Formats: sequence, structure tokens, C-alpha cells
Amino acid sequence: MLWIAILGGPLIMMGQHDRSEALFHYFRLEDQVPETHLLRLIEKHISFAFVRQQLKDRYSEMGRPSIDPELLLRILLIGYLYGITSERKLVEELRMHLAWRWFTGLGFDQEIPHHSTFSKNRHGRFQESKLFEQLFEQIVRQCVEVGLVEGKHLSVDGSFVEASGWQFRGGQCREGKSYSTGAVSGSGTGQAHRA
Repeated sequence: MLWIAILGGPLIMMGQHDRSEALFHYFRLEDQVPETHLLRLIEKHISFAFVRQQLKDRYSEMGRPSIDPELLLRILLIGYLYGITSERKLVEELRMHLAWRWFTGLGFDQEIPHHSTFSKNRHGRFQESKLFEQLFEQIVRQCVEVGLVEGKHLSVDGSFVEASGWQFRGGQCREGKSYSTGAVSGSGTGQAHRA
């Protein structure tokens, strides 16, 4: 080994990382999401069980199965928590985030719903009633009740509406509990910024 002394100390050889893409990756999404991550806390404390029960009359017993309404609400909740008001952008970001995929239950081999699915549901199946919006508000209300979110406004479909929940502020939940990666703080207008 050859050492060359320079004023600050010995000179060492620079390493180089070679990028190679493996054909298969062996890991579980479950193992990649820290216990203190916001979405893991929501998964632990918030029940989505009521969604299917309240929507069962809106779906047929026959025909091609729809996209799971709980999945749609989970994706919309991610958009709300992380301040992503564009459904197109939300779907693009969902492709890249391990914790988001874990929270939605979407593996890498599963197709992410097309961004137009959200507006088709809002302006089609649920246009006559506010049921889908009410279900979303019930989920946010649960988050508020356990101290995971607090807030004033929420942007839905480009319009500001009063919300019963608001994002994190300053690195702690409303109850002062710490959280980890990905938590956000709200500006009070439905837009969120990384803390």
C-alpha cells in the first residue's frame, strides 16, 4: 500500500459506488417503516373498518370489482397529511414512497389507481351524496381524537373547505408526542410544508 503524506495527513484512494440494478430485491415493506412514523401511528390508532360497511349499498354484488374504497380514502389521507392537493401528483409520489405503499397495502407488483379514479368517484358514484366526503372527515376526526392531527382548513378539488383536522406542527403531535419521518406542519390553509 502506498501512502503519500500531504500537509493534512495521508492521502487515501477515493472509493466509487457502482450503480447496478438487481433483478430481484428481497425485503418486506413492513420492515422499512419505523415504529414512530406518522403513517404507522395512524395504522395503529385509526380504524377504517366502517368504510366498507357504510358503502356496501353503493356497489353491486355482480360485475367487475371496483377499486377498494378504503384504498382510495387511504391515498387521499396521505395527500391531505402531506399537502398534496393534486391527485395526479399524489399518484406519482405514491410510486416512490415505501411508507406510503405500506400504508395503502400496495406492493410493488400491484397497480396504483389512475389519478382520474378519484374525480370519477367524487363526480360520479358519490355526486348525489356527500357520503365519500363524510367518510373522509370521519377518518380525519379519528386522527384528531387520538392527537395525531389538528387543523382549520383542507383543500379539496381546488376549493378550500372547513376541515376537522390539520397537520402536525413543529415536530410534535397535538399531545406533545414525537413523530418521525414525513410529518408535516400546516399553514392553516390546507397547504402543508415539511417540518
